[in-house]
Amino acid sequence: MSIRAVVGVGCGDVRRMVTGLDLHATLHGIVMDAVGAVPSAQRGSLVARDGEQLVYKASVGLAGVLVSPQEVVGGAGPATVLSTLSTLSTLSTLSTADSADSARVMAAADWYREHLPGASALHLVPAGAVVVLTPVHVQGQTIGVLAVEQPDGQAPSAEASARLRALAASAGAALERRELYNDKARSAQEVRVLEEVLNAVAARTSTHELVEMISKGIKSVQLGPQWRSVHLVLLSDAPSGGARGDAAAREIRIYHVPHRSPLSFWNNVRDGALTAGRSVGLHVDVRNAPAHSAVEQRAILEDAIDRGVNGIAVAPITPEVLEPAIRRAAEAGIPVVTIDTPPAEGSRARAYIGTDNVAAGRLAAEMMARLLPGGGKIGAQTFWLSAINSRERIEAFRAAALGARTPLDLQPPSESRFDMELGMQIAREAVQTGGVAGALGVCAVNGLSWGAAARALGRAGELKIVAFDLLTDTLEMLREGTIHAVLVQREHEMGYRAVKLLHDMASKGVEAALAGLPTRAGSGGGSALRFIDTGVDVVTIERTPWSLPLSDYLPLDANRKAAKRREQLPYESRDKELLLVTVDAGNEGYRDERAPLDARSMVGRVLSTARPIIVDTHSGELHDAPDVVEARGRGAHTLVGVPLLAGGSAFGALVLESGRRAACSLDDLTTIERVVDTMAVAIENARLVHRITERTHALEHANRHQESLLDTIRELSSPVVPIARNILVMPIVGTMDAQRSGRFIESMLQDVTEHHARVVLVDVTGMAFVDAASVEHLLRAARAARLLGAEVVLVGITPAAARLMVEQGVDLGSLITRSTLELGFAYALSKTGGQIVYRRSPHLQPV
Repeated sequence: MSIRAVVGVGCGDVRRMVTGLDLHATLHGIVMDAVGAVPSAQRGSLVARDGEQLVYKASVGLAGVLVSPQEVVGGAGPATVLSTLSTLSTLSTLSTADSADSARVMAAADWYREHLPGASALHLVPAGAVVVLTPVHVQGQTIGVLAVEQPDGQAPSAEASARLRALAASAGAALERRELYNDKARSAQEVRVLEEVLNAVAARTSTHELVEMISKGIKSVQLGPQWRSVHLVLLSDAPSGGARGDAAAREIRIYHVPHRSPLSFWNNVRDGALTAGRSVGLHVDVRNAPAHSAVEQRAILEDAIDRGVNGIAVAPITPEVLEPAIRRAAEAGIPVVTIDTPPAEGSRARAYIGTDNVAAGRLAAEMMARLLPGGGKIGAQTFWLSAINSRERIEAFRAAALGARTPLDLQPPSESRFDMELGMQIAREAVQTGGVAGALGVCAVNGLSWGAAARALGRAGELKIVAFDLLTDTLEMLREGTIHAVLVQREHEMGYRAVKLLHDMASKGVEAALAGLPTRAGSGGGSALRFIDTGVDVVTIERTPWSLPLSDYLPLDANRKAAKRREQLPYESRDKELLLVTVDAGNEGYRDERAPLDARSMVGRVLSTARPIIVDTHSGELHDAPDVVEARGRGAHTLVGVPLLAGGSAFGALVLESGRRAACSLDDLTTIERVVDTMAVAIENARLVHRITERTHALEHANRHQESLLDTIRELSSPVVPIARNILVMPIVGTMDAQRSGRFIESMLQDVTEHHARVVLVDVTGMAFVDAASVEHLLRAARAARLLGAEVVLVGITPAAARLMVEQGVDLGSLITRSTLELGFAYALSKTGGQIVYRRSPHLQPV
């Protein structure tokens, strides 16, 4: 459906159209209809149970009794009123029978005092005014009330009462529908988190990244507990399978989750590239450049060009800065493709693989138009306004919005510069003072900035947010209704298709690989830029004619990735290397600390008992434990510790904090245990790999040392000593086998040539034994020396060796032998024309 088909329809039609896409608008419309059904009513609200509290789902007119002029969307006091509705009085004309559906009444001042935090202008409430409370049911349970203020205290007519009951039923149906989709999404996300942890086992993910993955994953699965903190505690030297209870007097290492840009987008790009690399047999070298440093990204490319890689895929931070390196690669015959962001105009890059950003920008505008059929100001935030993908999405959104009957007024976009704190500050100012009705998160965490601002200012659900990229935090906000629609890029496909294309270029030739690919619109330069559109999915919490429900998208995404892993591609020899350069959000947020384990702490109890614990920080057995006291000081009411087990003993614990009382149910705990059990496997795998790696390095070092010693021994066991002109002595120590024989002959021939030797005295005095095999090696050496004009004389044959050679029938042939080195030396002198001259030392005195 186009934007023009949405904008300009009647109010009632709009309400029906946005059902499923915008629950807040649906419930707000129900409250407006309820207020209109009661004569002279001006204020109304819909509150529903959330744990032990009531929360406002929608309200009309309540700003008149608040300190703040804004409508309230937040806490509505304790949910005990739901169980006591039957004790409240009824007005005689509200219903003909006192049934569970009957509306009840309560003095308006009392209702606002108890269920409207910040209601300081109660004197403006008319004297005698009452609030008509119509129960909202889901599957037979009262989960909320539709509250309408009746200023004159008079009972509504029977017709109005029937209308209120019908509207309450509609609210219950809408809430039930949302809860069903949420339950399906929760189950799908839990499976996804478990799969990600299992993949981390194979990928050897670092402990820091694993903790971040688990923390965000659990928060996205469990919205109810509102976990404010998740951290990991590991025994620093915990041996796998140690004895239970041996954790006392040990040191622990605590890993904290960073507050930074999420890694999941670029991790998905990396995984897609590595999957393709494994499929085609290519090594893919993955490098990350800091998000703020295009210069460093260029240096990575320059290094790869110097190394002579076979292809490069890069996500340009600033395409213009990268272009000189791309041109140099092209001149060196190295094809370059870009992913996620197109290259600069006229680039020598051969292809862009990623989202059609113009089409995505139009889709975002269409979704916003459906959310705001009456139009309104739209705020927009991106990482960098200079980024080509950002510019294309924003301009396409603006063009589509201006073409609507009721235009969306896109405000000048802001940039967060990859700084989450800056992004949230800019978004908050725009929501607070800019009068925006909708917000566009152009890239990744920009949607989270708008969502955080809406939460903080009580406009969650009211501010219509369309975001890009389904990060874990984005998923959480989508499920709770803060973000309304997400355009999910297929980043895994980007990495996969980039490596596959580069592989085809290397195996088929660049032009053959590019043949048939479409040309990117607007590309110029020497050669047209080819384009592979990886597509986007529009995801909402519920199914609509224009989007996939989150519960369907999550398994669809998993199946797509599994299909890539199974895909059979032409295999390439592993002598080729590709480079993938992505963006790194940085490790600034990573923090870990070491501390002694306090046996009195909750963590100490979890480690010693190897059992999970749920603690109320304000009461219970462990309320005075050191770590419980610290958590209470941070505002936590619920503290949970779940052990990581190996061989039946705990080597660590995952600790979760919530500001809500009784935040963790037994079902929640079971879910956490499933995730933690998988996490334990990943950490044990990482530790095992670390130990194996360390052991391997130690063995390699020992082997190198041993080889060095053996080389020294070999050199010493067969030294070559020139003792006179043209005469060499080569003593042999140990045994003479085939391997040593080769080295012996090679060394002897080299020294015969170097010293112009005519006689080589081979001294076998130090040989362990002289048998037939050893003699055969010596005869081979003698024949080799004879070819160079040198004669080998065997000296130092012991009586035992002589007897052994006779017993074995060894034939020395023409090989000359002498019993001692001295006799052998005399023979050598006779052959070389030398003589032995004995002289008295001048320092010796005659006896």
